[in-house]
Amino acid sequence: MGMYDDSEKINVPRFEEKAGFYTSVIRSRNMSKIRSKNSKPEVILRKALWAKNLRFRVHDKSLPGTPDIIIKKYKLAIFVDGEFWHGFDWKNNRNRIKSNRLFWIPKIERNMQKDERANRALREMDYTVFRFWTQDILKNLPVVLNQIDLFLETRRLWR
Repeated sequence: MGMYDDSEKINVPRFEEKAGFYTSVIRSRNMSKIRSKNSKPEVILRKALWAKNLRFRVHDKSLPGTPDIIIKKYKLAIFVDGEFWHGFDWKNNRNRIKSNRLFWIPKIERNMQKDERANRALREMDYTVFRFWTQDILKNLPVVLNQIDLFLETRRLWR
């Protein structure tokens, strides 16, 4: 398990000027364009799965963590995680955050904690959880698809 399993909920301060946080108009505009659903890597993965004749549901709110892709027949939950938001290589990248550290570090660590809790809750419901980094989908889509294929093949054998 990860490093944020059973710890207390991490509190994230509100991002506002009176709390000492600030950002430029340009940065604010760029950040507002970042999608939480239907991102480019997520759509690429969905199109590839559809092309393989795999049928799925997207953003099922009835499941913990609202997985990006659900293949209910095989109890598979797939998340497409952005490197910044979900703490890719966190031990090394944590120190690269230069501005508004008192906001971003707890924010990302809270996201990691939520990811762990969603994973655990889904596993307790007998789901298998796959989490892929966006860079893996963009740079190594065949490897990602192969992992999914291998899982589905083993599931088909056990049916």
